[in-house]
Amino acid sequence: MNQSLNEPRIRAPDATNIEPAPGAYPLNAPAAPSLQDCITRYQSVIPDLANLDRQLQGRSSSSEADMLNVLIALHEQCHPLLEQAMWSGEADFHALLDSYQALFREHESLIRQRCRNAQSGDDRHHFILCIPVADRPPHLQACLESIYQVCVRFDYGGHASGAWNKIKVIVSEDSRDEANIRRHQALVAEYREKGLQVFHFGLTEQYELLHALPPQQRAQLDHLLSTQPKDRFYLKGQAANRNLSYLKFLQLTENKDNTLYYLIDSDQSLCVNRQTASGEETVFALNYFHTIDTIFRTTDTLMLTGKMVGDPPVSPSVMAANFLDDVIAFFTELAGLRGDQACQFHGLPQQQAGDAAYHDMAALFGFENRSATFPYSCRLSGTHDHVACLNDFAQRLNAFFFGEHLTRKTGFAYGSGYTQLAPARTVYPGNYIVNYAGLKYVIPFGHLRLRMSGPTAGRLIAAEIGHRFASFNMPNLHRRTTEAGPGDDFRPGVELDEASVDVSNEFERQFFGDLMLFSTEALVKQADVTRPFARDAIEAVVAQKEAELLALYQQKHDAIAERNRQLNALVFNAGHWWLQASEQASGLAHALRQVRAFIDNIERNFGEHALAWRQIQSAAHRATRKRQIVEALMNYRAERDAWDSLF
Repeated sequence: MNQSLNEPRIRAPDATNIEPAPGAYPLNAPAAPSLQDCITRYQSVIPDLANLDRQLQGRSSSSEADMLNVLIALHEQCHPLLEQAMWSGEADFHALLDSYQALFREHESLIRQRCRNAQSGDDRHHFILCIPVADRPPHLQACLESIYQVCVRFDYGGHASGAWNKIKVIVSEDSRDEANIRRHQALVAEYREKGLQVFHFGLTEQYELLHALPPQQRAQLDHLLSTQPKDRFYLKGQAANRNLSYLKFLQLTENKDNTLYYLIDSDQSLCVNRQTASGEETVFALNYFHTIDTIFRTTDTLMLTGKMVGDPPVSPSVMAANFLDDVIAFFTELAGLRGDQACQFHGLPQQQAGDAAYHDMAALFGFENRSATFPYSCRLSGTHDHVACLNDFAQRLNAFFFGEHLTRKTGFAYGSGYTQLAPARTVYPGNYIVNYAGLKYVIPFGHLRLRMSGPTAGRLIAAEIGHRFASFNMPNLHRRTTEAGPGDDFRPGVELDEASVDVSNEFERQFFGDLMLFSTEALVKQADVTRPFARDAIEAVVAQKEAELLALYQQKHDAIAERNRQLNALVFNAGHWWLQASEQASGLAHALRQVRAFIDNIERNFGEHALAWRQIQSAAHRATRKRQIVEALMNYRAERDAWDSLF
């Protein structure tokens, strides 16, 4: 079955109610039919399952308590075997996924049975999740639905009480629109009815919790939290909103030694994408809570970060050149085909977008800059021609300015497994987890409203705690836009009207966010991050990085201008078939207007007279931003010390 966010919600069966097949187990064994079924069905394709079968049959005379321990251990050995087979591409993915999910539900049932028999508690971690949200009801619904689906399909901690008692979710409000706040509250109520323990952390409660702090302490935290007045305590920014949710974490924490705090952005979901011959599908194939609990119980990790698949995590201001390359490649190929011909833009992409393939300046992050273009995959199903394909393509083009990249989405790769840890250097603000001791490693500098705050924080945190800041292979699915379209969601720094999209605010914040990031990266290599940074050291690295970035951004600026001219000439001046088709009643006039709007928006946002470009070129504007960056870095240690005092 195709497991999408839009499919009917199905409650997981209770494994304890399934009768084992006759003769499948020793007579005194607790019921584990999913394990036995998995062994029976898949031994031929997963030979290592035979060893699990021998272990199971070899304990036929064990006591019930021993058998419970054996079965739980066998489930834990079985999970990675199914994962490897599932992602190998050599077996029936969905059949294996069904077995994998059933195996976890049975595993949870056995753990509960062991706890009941021993009259002891389940000592695995409780989770408190936080979803910061500002005027984004469709995104919030998708995010909550994904959490619900993970709970249903894997049943971490169980839900015998009617609610998943190890999972709590905070929806941290930052909306300005009262109608959107009401929609968010309605979603909270809806998912509480379904068994999720969801709490709406509203603007008034946030303000009151903030002002419950002693005035002197609150003043020291101004840049990490917020100084906005009560009547305008909205759109504080993602960093301030996220940091305020830590105050709610403290309020909801019952056992600080056994609680993990999981930060998720509203435009992300706990699922991944999978490429198939018929296109991309969404699957709930990762048991996030089980894996994260295991990592924190078996390692000394303080902060864990996942990545993202799907839409890129970066601004369109650093993707425009390569996106134009791919759009030009699409129209070049289209020019050699007929409009009434069956669509040729289907099948698996010839190449998958690797690390930072979407970034115009990937080399800044240590990745190889590739000049290759990436093919467009048409999303239409059924019989259709290139006129229909072009109509749909053009309709999607301007979603680029909201961060959707039509040709360079990142796909999930299993690699060495889910639990393989690597030293981290970037905090992905929409996918990170900390234990109580890790709460002090906050994402700073929110008052500057710069982009790249997660990578900047990551450099500081990695310099301080080394390997205890780790990354793991459990990404979230990132979707910049929903079916409702770009106009239904708020995106900071992006202004939309009927004729144009303005990303100048985001573009400006990107350049100076890069300046903050790479200045910080250089600074932590030469200075002790646990002590205040010296002004002269900061100013020296900022000046050096400013010069480097200005040169790189100039190159990118010139490349965008040239590619935009090429695209305009190819689409509108070369006499290709779509110009004639646009004059027909069933033609492409509207599609070509959308392409024209895209070209105009590229010029408006990244051309010579673009507001953000003029700001970047202005020595006076740069001087103001540099002063802010220097002061923020100088104050970092004092602000961290004040923040640490909360815990």
